[in-house]
Amino acid sequence: MADAYTTLWTNDLCRALARDGFEGERLSVLFGGPHQSLPSFTRAGVKPGDLVYPIRVFRKQMWVLGALEVGRLLDYDTVGEHLPMEDYVRLIHWKTLKTSCVSEVLVGPPGTQVSFSRPVPGDLLSRLTYRSRRGERQIKHVVDGELRSSVSVHGVYRLAPESARELEALVRQVPGPIGEPSL
Repeated sequence: MADAYTTLWTNDLCRALARDGFEGERLSVLFGGPHQSLPSFTRAGVKPGDLVYPIRVFRKQMWVLGALEVGRLLDYDTVGEHLPMEDYVRLIHWKTLKTSCVSEVLVGPPGTQVSFSRPVPGDLLSRLTYRSRRGERQIKHVVDGELRSSVSVHGVYRLAPESARELEALVRQVPGPIGEPSL
């Protein structure tokens, strides 16, 4: 059975993606690495068939930015040897997501459109649950439907099945006007 994960994108990265015109494009590549600033999908247990939801914390809200189904998880140093030309071109196209410490690449069929206008409603935020080998946990620092700190979502975390279904429903809704909220 496929799992679903979130990965936190920084506000600087989101501003760069918006500036470079990526809003509205279908997500097809994600990068991971060995450091907290670019966490490892492999270490988190992500595998082909899983879904990954990039998220952002901005103005005390969590925003779900899109979804990508993992087709392949590849070593960055040898990715060119394993991808057909069309996938390699997509990898180059999404270079804005890449930082200097990349060690792995998730490649998938085109996912949902990147949107910066999909806030997670406060009631969903307060019950959003992650699971690990140690058990389940809800996001910390949620007060009155606002996320006061991003510390408990910083990384790659596996969602509990019900939370995964709710995020999937949110992502599949038609996004609002492009550009909301202001970056």
